[in-house]
Amino acid sequence: MQYRKFGKLDWEVSALGFGCMRFPTVDGNRMSPNIVEEEAVRMVRYAIDCGVNYLDTAYPYHGGQSEIVVGKALKDGYRDKVKLATKLPVWQVTCGEDFDRLLNEQLAKLQTAHIDFYLLHALGKSRWHDVVLKHGLLERAKAALADGRIRHLGFSFHDGYEAFEEIVKGSDLWEFCQIQFNYMDTESQAGNRGLKLAAEMGLAVVVMEPLMGGRLADPPKDVCEAMDAFAVKRSPAEWALQWLWDQPEVSTVLSGMSTFGQVEENLAFAGRSRVGSFEEADQALIAKAREMYQARTVIPCTRCNYCMPCPNGLNIPANFEIFNYAKLFDDEPTAKFKYQVFLNESQRAGECIECGLCEDACPQKIPISEWMPKVAALLK
Repeated sequence: MQYRKFGKLDWEVSALGFGCMRFPTVDGNRMSPNIVEEEAVRMVRYAIDCGVNYLDTAYPYHGGQSEIVVGKALKDGYRDKVKLATKLPVWQVTCGEDFDRLLNEQLAKLQTAHIDFYLLHALGKSRWHDVVLKHGLLERAKAALADGRIRHLGFSFHDGYEAFEEIVKGSDLWEFCQIQFNYMDTESQAGNRGLKLAAEMGLAVVVMEPLMGGRLADPPKDVCEAMDAFAVKRSPAEWALQWLWDQPEVSTVLSGMSTFGQVEENLAFAGRSRVGSFEEADQALIAKAREMYQARTVIPCTRCNYCMPCPNGLNIPANFEIFNYAKLFDDEPTAKFKYQVFLNESQRAGECIECGLCEDACPQKIPISEWMPKVAALLK
């Protein structure tokens, strides 16, 4: 296992982190609460035995069962071998007291006296203002840091760069952040700018969705052919992971592993990881793969945000991004999940009133009012 700096902390994290949101399940549904516990525990412990020292779970994963299974996996001395991360379900907070109620519930489920890395889950501009700041959650977190229930505070993020910059600069309590980042997401959400900003501020950066929910591990035929023809032989999954590990700003890369074979494979990839290992030709191949994917984009939105703000509150670029994801990867279920979780009801395509103001501002001349009903019909 290779290890990397974790922000300003005097501790090194394994290049591979174990994401506990895709455990094997009885019914094969990756979000099902019916986890195959014995196999999940075996996978987690094997990864730890092979050097993984960062486990990431969250309150809602597997219908609330992930934290319970992780707690069982960390018995028999395994808790002392890892740093444990979990997340506060910010959307369930309606008052400041909910912070402590939920945190204490999580401590009980995880069977631990403290959480090493505690995140405010899936922050964006609206949750930052309407929940975190409104209900004083940073003060609650500061008290939990003081009494030892949590050791380090961070946040996971799903919104645009401007919101990320506001949040990351909004508190001196942050020591790390978690962003969605992969070779297809360099300009969306926090993106490459967010990665570098966080690193410049001394925050550790934990990367989630390195394979876009597994989609980059199973690319279209033309992408596979380009990778197969390259001099260095890597699977599509390893190409995506090594591209991330090549970057010094990345602290650890989370993989939500569903089979024991995936654990073994990813451990091997992580063992070969190095910062600065990519040559110019490697970078060119990734750029070519990105172009091949982007050629399949249905709505030519560049996320320039000239259409924003929408007078009716829609997040126009985010709607288009999720719609394009569904078409790009032929994955409507995941797109619908993103639509429901990452967009408030007022931000969704179905709220479009076809005023046309956005179309006047769009450099790409996208007929936004025509697309919004189609986006809503697909993702509702």
